[in-house]
Amino acid sequence: MTELRYRVVKGADTTTPPFAIGGKALIEATGISHRFGSKEILTDIGFQIHPGEKVVLLGCNGSGKSTLLKILDGLIIPSAGRYTYDGETITPASLKEAELHRRFRGEVALLFQNPDAMLFNPTVFDEIAFGPRQLGLADVEGRVRHWAEQVGVAAHLQRPPFSLSGGEKQKVCLAALLALEPKVLLLDEPTAALDPRSTGWLVDFLSGLGVTILITTHNLSLAPELGSRALVLGEDHRLIYDGEIQGLLGDMRLLAAANLVHTHRHRHGGVEHRHSHVHDWQ
Repeated sequence: MTELRYRVVKGADTTTPPFAIGGKALIEATGISHRFGSKEILTDIGFQIHPGEKVVLLGCNGSGKSTLLKILDGLIIPSAGRYTYDGETITPASLKEAELHRRFRGEVALLFQNPDAMLFNPTVFDEIAFGPRQLGLADVEGRVRHWAEQVGVAAHLQRPPFSLSGGEKQKVCLAALLALEPKVLLLDEPTAALDPRSTGWLVDFLSGLGVTILITTHNLSLAPELGSRALVLGEDHRLIYDGEIQGLLGDMRLLAAANLVHTHRHRHGGVEHRHSHVHDWQ
């Protein structure tokens, strides 16, 4: 993969990609803004993601992380700006073109934070098979059984997905996406429904996938395990950092500005002072 050179994004102008690299970007957002009515959700977002990168998207609740993932999955069209996937501009009109629609839907997959929003088939088998069937892919049964085994739900293939635990549902949804063999995984808080053991499994599992990943989390301690690069959305819905995760974790002022750490008083004996703490919660 091309060596990347990152820098912190300064100011409001993010219409220019925030670092200079060689090679072709797989995902490129240029001046992306979005509003719901009068409410600003994203403001002037710009970045590139190259094939094989594993990028962590950070930001407090309401900063626009989920909306940005939905834009990158073509589910929401931004109010302003331009989004391209593999050189193709993604718009409602372009997604009506059969060839691009089929390729984009097969190559870019979004895992919702709430797995119940993705489950609607009578059995786990049918849930995992749904995407490949819709796209007319070969060997649907082989895909289902392979990915069910990989994520650990092979024993549940004939069960209704609604009867599973939250973590098992999340694994079924992940298998359903992987059955398409996508090039890009967009993962919205995928550890939110997982216990610590399953979270460890997911980190190891994702590290072994040869796909491009953009993943959101609140958990700063977990972030370095999920990727080496971070994008941070501020409370003003702008991109305030694009760079190496390790550099971000050492910048308490920036983390505080993004509402990713909190400060409160501590008392030790007769001395009172304040500490900043990370938000290691989902």
